[in-house]
Amino acid sequence: MNKYLSRVYESVKARDKFEPEFLQAVNEVFESLSDYVDEHPEIEANAIMERIVEPERSVEFRVTWVDDNGVAHVNRGYRIQFNSAIGPYKGGLRFHPSVNKSIIKFLGFEQIFKNSLTGLSMGGGKGGSDFDPKGKSDNEIMRFCQNFMLELNRHIGENVDVPAGDIGVGGREIGYLFGAYKKYKDSYDAGVLTGKGLEYGGSLARKEATGFGLCYFVSKMLEKMANDSFKGKDVVISGSGNVALYACKKAYELGGKVIAMSDSNGYVYNPKGINFDLMRGLKEDKRARISEYAKQDKDAKYFEGSKGVWSIKCDIALPCATQNEIDLDIAKVLVANGVKAVGEGANMPCTMDATNFFIANKILYAPAKAANAGGVMVSGLEMAQNASRLSWTFEEVDNYLHKQMEAICVKVFDIASSYNDPFNSVKGANIAGFEKVAKAMIAQGIL
Repeated sequence: MNKYLSRVYESVKARDKFEPEFLQAVNEVFESLSDYVDEHPEIEANAIMERIVEPERSVEFRVTWVDDNGVAHVNRGYRIQFNSAIGPYKGGLRFHPSVNKSIIKFLGFEQIFKNSLTGLSMGGGKGGSDFDPKGKSDNEIMRFCQNFMLELNRHIGENVDVPAGDIGVGGREIGYLFGAYKKYKDSYDAGVLTGKGLEYGGSLARKEATGFGLCYFVSKMLEKMANDSFKGKDVVISGSGNVALYACKKAYELGGKVIAMSDSNGYVYNPKGINFDLMRGLKEDKRARISEYAKQDKDAKYFEGSKGVWSIKCDIALPCATQNEIDLDIAKVLVANGVKAVGEGANMPCTMDATNFFIANKILYAPAKAANAGGVMVSGLEMAQNASRLSWTFEEVDNYLHKQMEAICVKVFDIASSYNDPFNSVKGANIAGFEKVAKAMIAQGIL
């Protein structure tokens, strides 16, 4: 880092020393922006870095709800509105026991640059709760969502802040949240939440968008950087949620073969290929554990321990589970096993050491803020459809997604090459995402 970035980062470390995920995200961005900031003294003159690491607004609140046995429970809710320089805050809600302020801040900070990369007018934000939907009844989840929205509704709006889903928040949860918002506000503001059902303002291809977009990015990366493709490649995917499922589907459509997938308990491996329809039915319809898959696929084996999925030799690795799931040791195993490309479907699934190892070894690497931008991109299209009271076809949305993900990929690697570091996609993505936001902040003055 240059002196200015180092000074700002040290102040962030001092103020947010108990927020390791947030510090990791800031450090990665700052390291990759050093050359760009050297070339643009107006960044320091306008205190852009000091401003961009500080959320414009942070809301933390209590969520009290009652379970089916009449017992009251208390969880913490969060909404962090990080940056609105290029549009209303936009980012998902995560319901998971691991949620804390550090995780929401890191996700919101990353969202600034991800949303900028889409080319749409969306700022960065994120929210969630340490509530765990697993094992809860539909009624318990409904009561929690209604009480979560009781506070959240004060801070969001179509032109203010537009939440969506994330881990633990799917179509069911979005439905309950939207119903509560509509009740509290006495207004049908369809664009206030994205990821809605098709019956009440949702967009076709939204469910598939993040996984499809990831594969579109990786496919273009293989073509641009190695004159290669998914065809004939063995693919390993961590996770089995929404992103992982539709990355699996698209990997097959592009000619690859998905041989392993995981959940938080373990992973399944089938050298002949995972059956997407069977996996989708178990995970999406029945919300079953992945161990159930091996009971219905005679060629598949189940193994305890989710990180073991990365011990399987593959050509393409798509981490789609959670942050920091691939550390340096796992990265070394993947490279030793001949991995050609790594595409991040989850948010920050690789530690900085792992990321740097991939880049140093010239592994084609698709960073999350660029590679998984397809979900928020189609959320932006859902907002546009809601504003115009129109619905677009699946093909219209998917074609736009495909075209834009390829354009993001080209931009990322072209910027990296312009700095004589062609495999450093992290630098390319961060500069591409940061530049637009910084220019908008400068143009709007210091506030």
